[in-house]
Order: sequence, then C-alpha cells, then structure tokens
Amino acid sequence: MAAQNPQGQSSTDNLIAKQKEYIWPCAATYYEQPLALERGEGMYVWDTEGNRYLDCFGGVLTTSVGHARPEVVEAVSRQVADIAHTSTLYINRPQAELAEKVAQITPGNLKKSFFTNSGTEADETAMVLSRIYTGHSEIIALRHAYHGRSVMNMTATGHAPWRHAPSTVPGIVHAHAPYCYRCPFNLKPESCALECARDVEELIQTTTSGKIAAFIAEPIMGVGGFITPPKDYFKVVTEIIRRYGGIFICDEVQTGLGRTGRMLACEHEGVRPDAVILGKALGGGVLPVSALIGRRDLMEVFRPGDHGSTFAGSPLAAAVGLEALNVLVERRLPERAAELGDYFLRRLKEISSPLIREVRGKGLLIGVEIDTERVPARVLAVGNLTVGGCGTTPTALWLASRLAARGRRVAIVARGYGKRRRGVVVVGTGGVPRVGPAEGGDEAVLLARRFAGPVVTGERRVDAAALAVERFDVDTIVLDDGFQHRALARDA
Repeated sequence: MAAQNPQGQSSTDNLIAKQKEYIWPCAATYYEQPLALERGEGMYVWDTEGNRYLDCFGGVLTTSVGHARPEVVEAVSRQVADIAHTSTLYINRPQAELAEKVAQITPGNLKKSFFTNSGTEADETAMVLSRIYTGHSEIIALRHAYHGRSVMNMTATGHAPWRHAPSTVPGIVHAHAPYCYRCPFNLKPESCALECARDVEELIQTTTSGKIAAFIAEPIMGVGGFITPPKDYFKVVTEIIRRYGGIFICDEVQTGLGRTGRMLACEHEGVRPDAVILGKALGGGVLPVSALIGRRDLMEVFRPGDHGSTFAGSPLAAAVGLEALNVLVERRLPERAAELGDYFLRRLKEISSPLIREVRGKGLLIGVEIDTERVPARVLAVGNLTVGGCGTTPTALWLASRLAARGRRVAIVARGYGKRRRGVVVVGTGGVPRVGPAEGGDEAVLLARRFAGPVVTGERRVDAAALAVERFDVDTIVLDDGFQHRALARDA
C-alpha cells in the first residue's frame, strides 16, 4: 500500500532509528519495518505516514472502550486539573468510588480491592496473600499459562520463552492445561469426563505436601493461544482445590471486563473465585491500572503498612478506571461483545479450510489455530489491520479473508518452495471463487484454495506483487512469513 504522506516516511525512519539506538531490545516490535503509531480514535489507529488501521489488537487487549473515548478523555482532564497524585497515605474520592464500583460488578462476595500498576504486581500480591491466609506455601498453576514478568510470576507461567531464568521461587507446580484440541490425555471433550480437571488431585497428592495455598488460572489462556477450557472444568478444579485447603485466584487481566460477553469470563462457568485480578482494560487504554479484589476475610490478612505501592490507587488512575467501567456498564458493551462474538464464532467455524485446525474462544476473545505444517506460523495483514499472535494461534489468515469478502483486493504473497523458489501471489477479488495454476509450492496452492483467487507468479516476490497490482488493482499486500515489507508494497 503506497504511503499517503512521503514526509511521514522520513519521520518514521527517524523514529525507528531512535528506537534502535535508545530503547532496549526487549521492546520488540512486529514487522521488519515497524509501525509507528501516532493517533487513535474509536476502533482505528493511524501511523506517522497517515495510513489508517483497524485495531484488532487493542494494545494487547487494553483499549477496552476504544481510542480517545470522549468520556474518558474528559475524566482525565478533569482529574488532572483537580489532583493527580496523593499516595495511599491519604484518602481520595476516585479510589474509593472505583473500589465500590469493582465490588458491584464482580460476582460473589468479593468486597475489598488493592489497586496497583500492572497485572504482574496484582498477581504476585494475590499469591503472597494466599500463602499468608492459608498458612500453606504450595501453589498450583497451569501449563501454557501466563501471569507476568516478575520472578514469582515467571515461575507460575507455563511457557519457556517467558521464563528467562531458572525458577528461584519454590512451591509452584504446574497442572496439565485444559487444552482440548491438544489434549494431554489424548481424549475427546465429549467423552473425557474432565480428566484434565480431575488430574489436579493426583498432582496435589504426588508433587506437593497435600496442603496448598492457591490455584491460579486464567479463564481463557491468552498467551497460551486463547485456550478455552471445557464446560465445568473450573467447577471440578475449584472443588478439589478447596478440599486441599487452597483458594482460587482468577487471573482476568486479559479476559475481564466484557471482552468475553460477560463482565468476567469466570461468570460463564458460574464459579465464584476467592480473588480476581483485573488489569489492562481497567485503565481504558489510557493509564496503567490493575486491581486485586477478594473476599473481606482474605484481604484483611494484610494489616496497615504491610503492603503498598507509591502509585497505587492514584486519583488520576482511579478516575480513568471508574469512567472506563461506567462506559462498559452504561453502553452495555459486554452484551454487545456477546452478540457480535456469537456471530463471529459461528461464521469462522463455517469456514472449511485445511489451514484452520480449530476456532475457539468466547465473545470477542477469539483464537484461530493454524496448521503450521501447511503454512508458516505467522501470517499478518499489512496496511489495514493491527493483529497479534500468541501460543500456536496466529490469526491473520481469517482477517485477510474478511478483507477480501468486503470487496477489497488482497494479495497473498507466498515464498515459493522446492526447486523453483518463485514469488507467488494469490489475489482475492471478493467475487466468484477462482483458482489459477499455482507454481512455487504447496503453500501457494493452499493459499489459492483458501482465498479463492487467481495466481500470479514472478521471479521474486516483489515482481509477483507488481504484477498483481498491475493486473488486479491490488491495494493490500499480505506476506505469508509474518513480516511486513512496506518497500514491497511501495515498489509494487
């Protein structure tokens, strides 16, 4: 897609150079030519070159009410003009009112809140609290789980790439994830009798002292690939956990606040956690704010001065969180997510393709598992969407498909494999499915069948893309190796 602002390209290049020079490499970005975003409004974001994108990533599930939501912007301005920071040593109205609101929207008898800056801090506080409350030290987590980047949270996380050092916090063991598509017991959901849940009891009996402090889990495992447990999984597990003296900590940092069609994802199963972690969406995409809310008796284990944080519950962060929750409730956004999610999931599951292994999720928290033996693991759309991949679940194939269905001309550029490594372009015209003769490898054939369009070949991918633009007026280029080459689109 051609840049709309040539001067913006120079600005973008300058920003990329500064990023590489002054920002540490852990701040990794998508694409070989990273996007530099400078403005957002509603569901869209714009880069420094003036290109508009439909934001399907939401700042890693954070912009819960859209970019630059007027009510939230006004709340920020109003609070900054009053008072922005006090510390927790003084009472402030926004924090008290936010705590009241959180207690109103969460299930069961969750009553008292601790506000802080990130899900990582809230998760770790909950685990420490569980050990003090129960007098036990051992915690059950799940394989494929993600709970943050502190030392304790990395130990509770079930992904090697997110654990950057040997486990130094003892007493955390990992149960099998309720990953039906890749069932660790090689069973089927309709006949498994929830073996993954029942196995937690044997885990406790064989790898712990038999007295546990907590079970910490995400209702849908985000970083793990939007792994969605089978019905009644949490009912069975929480009964086991409580029988062995532990509490249930429900990590709703990614799933909470309406995204799954309920205010909290755990409500789908009717379970009542002893503590819930909120984050990301709680700040409305404006400020970092998270919360640990729990039963009164649990939260009152900590006495005044036992724990805290300089910026915890600041008037500014609390005012933003309160307004974001008001928008969610008053605009009935969870109900809207349920309505759209039902339609979206149904239509995705209707797609018959050898590339799609499974579609899963709830509401608008949806993952599409791709057959990585047939296509490369990441397929990301260029110029129209911001998307993300997690676990074994890159999702951009269906996003590109939706673009074609809306009448846009989308070119899928595949690297040829085999003896003739020629560039291959599959053009989705949004019309009657047509498949032309494909050269270059099985990937190109599969893409042609999936995206229903003619095939163009060239000696290089840039040559194939140029032919696609010339013959079919293509306006979007998608690369099957997961990297964005803006030069490819511009040269084409």
